[in-house]
Amino acid sequence: MGKRERKAKRSLKQLQSRDNKGLDEQVYELLKRIPEGRITTYKALAMALGKPKASRVIGNILKNNPNPVIVPCHRVVRSDGKIGGYAYGKNVKKILLEIEGININNDTIVSFDKIVINDL
Repeated sequence: MGKRERKAKRSLKQLQSRDNKGLDEQVYELLKRIPEGRITTYKALAMALGKPKASRVIGNILKNNPNPVIVPCHRVVRSDGKIGGYAYGKNVKKILLEIEGININNDTIVSFDKIVINDL
C-alpha cells in the first residue's frame, strides 16, 4: 500500500469516527463566515475545529457540499496558495474567485497572505 492509499484510508477512518458526527455542519457554519473576496484554507478550517490533521476530511466534506450557493466552498484553498480542487471543476472555482475580485495567476492566489483568513 502506497503513501497516498494510506492517507486515504486514514481520512476514511476519520470520516467514520464518532468524533466527526456533525463535523460537516460545523465546517459549513465556519465557511459561511468567510466574506466575499476573502479565502481560507483547508488547514485553517481543520485547526479551527480542533482537528489539525483533518484537512483531507475537510476537503471531502466540501466536495459533497449540498448547497454551494449558501456555503461558499470555493473560498477554501490550499495552504500553499494554490486554488486546489472543486466539485464543479477547477475552472469554475477560478471563475467564482475572480468574480469576487481575487486575482489568480497559474492557479495560485495573488496576494495570498493579504486575503487569507487563518483565524476562524
